[in-house]
Amino acid sequence: MALDHLCIIGAGSIAAEMLVTLGRVLDAPLQRLTVLQRAGKTALPEDMAQAAARCAHSVRASDDLADVIAARPDLAIECAGHRAVQAYGARLLENGIETVIASTGALADAGLHDRLRRAALAGRTRLVLPAGAVGGMDILAALRNGDLDSVAYTSRKPPHAWRGTPAEKELDLDDLTAEAVFFDGTARRAATDYPKNANVAATIALAGAGFDATRVRLIADPQVTANIHEVNIVSDAAEVQMRIVGKPSPRNPKTSLPTVHSLVREVTRRRDPIVS
Repeated sequence: MALDHLCIIGAGSIAAEMLVTLGRVLDAPLQRLTVLQRAGKTALPEDMAQAAARCAHSVRASDDLADVIAARPDLAIECAGHRAVQAYGARLLENGIETVIASTGALADAGLHDRLRRAALAGRTRLVLPAGAVGGMDILAALRNGDLDSVAYTSRKPPHAWRGTPAEKELDLDDLTAEAVFFDGTARRAATDYPKNANVAATIALAGAGFDATRVRLIADPQVTANIHEVNIVSDAAEVQMRIVGKPSPRNPKTSLPTVHSLVREVTRRRDPIVS
C-alpha cells in the first residue's frame, strides 16, 4: 500500500494517456513523479506536464538513469519500447526497484530474459508483466500449473495498423478486400519480427506455454476497425476462449486504451487496501 514515488519510462502517447488517467482515478496524488526520457530530453511536453501536475505533488523529468535510481522510486513503469527494456531494465532491478514493462516482446530475447531475471533476484525485487492489451492472463497462468495442451493467439487488425512492419512485404495493404493471414508461427518469432505489434503474443507466451509452444497468427482484415485479440487455451483443467476488441485512445489512434488501463492498474493495486 506504499507507493509514493512513481517513475514512468517514456514520454510518448501511452505515458501521456497514463498521466491523464492517473489524475482522474487516484484517490490521493502521488508525492513524487519522475519521467525518464531519452538523452537530451529534460523537460516534459506541455500537455504531459499539465497532466502530471494533477497526479503528483512533485514532478520532474530526467534523462539520467543513475539520477533516477538515486531518487529511489517505489515503482518504475516502462512504456517506451523494447530498447528501453534493454537499456534500463537490468539496472533498475539490480538496484531493487520493482519494474513493470509494457514492452513484453523484448523478452523473446532469451539472453535478455535471463539477464533481467538474474537482476531481479540480485536486487530482491520483481519484474512485473502486466496483461496489457489482452486479458485472462490470470487463468492462463493458473492453468500452467497443470498440463497445457495448446495455447493459440490470433491478432486481427485493420491493414493500416500493419504499416511499417514486414507485413508490407507479404501483402498490398492498401488494396486488401478480404482478410489475409500473413504470419503463422511461434510467439518468439512474432515478437521478434513485429516488435511494435506483438507484445500481446509475448504476454500470452510468458503467462502460459512459453515462446516456442505458443502459436500465433497475425491477420490484416479490411473489415475491422479495431484491434481484435483471440486466445484459445486447452488444458487438462479447462478450455478457454477469449475475444477482446481493443479500443484506441481518442487522443492517439495508435495508443491502446486497454494497455494504458492495465499499466494504471499496476499503480492503483499498490495503493488500494483491497486488491483484485
